Amino acid sequence: MFVDIAKISVKAGKGGNGSVAFRREKYIPMGGPAGGDGGDGGSVILVADEGLRTLMDFRYKRHYQAENGEDGRGKKQYGSDGKALYLRVPVGTLIKDEETNIVLADLKTNGQQYVAARGGHGGKGNVKFKNSIRRTPRFAEPGTKGDEKEIVLELKLIADVGLIGFPNVGKSTILASVTSAKPKIANYPFTTLKPNLGVVSIGEGHSYVLADIPGLIEGASEGAGLGLDFLRHIERTRLLLHVIDASGQEGRDPVEDFYKINDELKQYSDKLSQKEQIIVLNKMELPGAVDNAEKIEKEFSGKYEIIQVSAATGKGLELLKKRAYEKLIQIEEEVEFVDEEAVDKLQDKKERDTIVVTKEDDIYLAEGDFLERLVASTNFDDFESFSNFQKVLIDKGVIQKLRELGAKEGDLISVCGVEFDFVD
Repeated sequence: MFVDIAKISVKAGKGGNGSVAFRREKYIPMGGPAGGDGGDGGSVILVADEGLRTLMDFRYKRHYQAENGEDGRGKKQYGSDGKALYLRVPVGTLIKDEETNIVLADLKTNGQQYVAARGGHGGKGNVKFKNSIRRTPRFAEPGTKGDEKEIVLELKLIADVGLIGFPNVGKSTILASVTSAKPKIANYPFTTLKPNLGVVSIGEGHSYVLADIPGLIEGASEGAGLGLDFLRHIERTRLLLHVIDASGQEGRDPVEDFYKINDELKQYSDKLSQKEQIIVLNKMELPGAVDNAEKIEKEFSGKYEIIQVSAATGKGLELLKKRAYEKLIQIEEEVEFVDEEAVDKLQDKKERDTIVVTKEDDIYLAEGDFLERLVASTNFDDFESFSNFQKVLIDKGVIQKLRELGAKEGDLISVCGVEFDFVD
């Protein structure tokens, strides 16, 4: 089954907690701190694989999680890092943020990787908090949470040239005739349920990739038929071969068909409508084709190159292959850039949102992921640990934000559920 879009949830591993431990060796009754650091959590990494052609695997499983890091241990032993989770996707896959639709990455080459969710950092053991003043720290850091996000995978086939046109105009037959591809061919609409790719060889090492895009119909840009599902696959192509049934054997008007398809391209994207096209008049061996060809030549001569072919007999196909290649090498390859600035802004927003200071009635509230980790790492019964807690609140600007909201000496402050009096 061909699946070209999927929404998945990725969750990186949590970092392991730092350990609170002390040396308990013979002849060393007052041993110092010996708690090791926790290991880093595993990341979720997407890898482009040229051997894949569909996102079908992601249709049946939506949630993916990497391993957590191990907790630190005594005797300064570090916890092991969690294993990264590698998810393989087809070359040509776009990764988008589900909430904002921002393109996070475009995997266009085999082996290219993107870290979709970064693992959390392992917490420091108490040995890292020892200094000249704090000799026996009785606290350690918890591991931080790994990234967790909803992303959309969108496959856009990478082909140089795309075959477009209404159903049953002969696109699949042309593809089969000029490449080694073996698409399903039959005389009824939507025989082609997936885009098919083939390599057209010109000789002397010259070639290009040709894609047969499933038949479009009027209203495709609005979701009619299979059009909306497959229009995206034309976006990466540099040249379009617009195939028309010159015989008009199904009672269609070839000229009208051309305008209808181009209107659908424009409705979907101005970019598509501006791509260079060669009009391919197919089925020239059938009755009525010559008369219709003259009509088309009159309408489009000087605007588009027109090539007459018969996919059934092979007539004109060598010329088509050659002319498509000659046009292709004149068209600059488009590069789709990821909006790095938008991605950075998205990441900055997520980081800014980790600390929120508000006032509800007579209570001042400070909340966020970072503060949750700070509270979890603090031993409030230990003076040194509590002093470290206060210092971090100052360094992170929480105390200043409380002042700005009007907090005064003795006011009630709640930091992630832990309440204490404000001391300025």
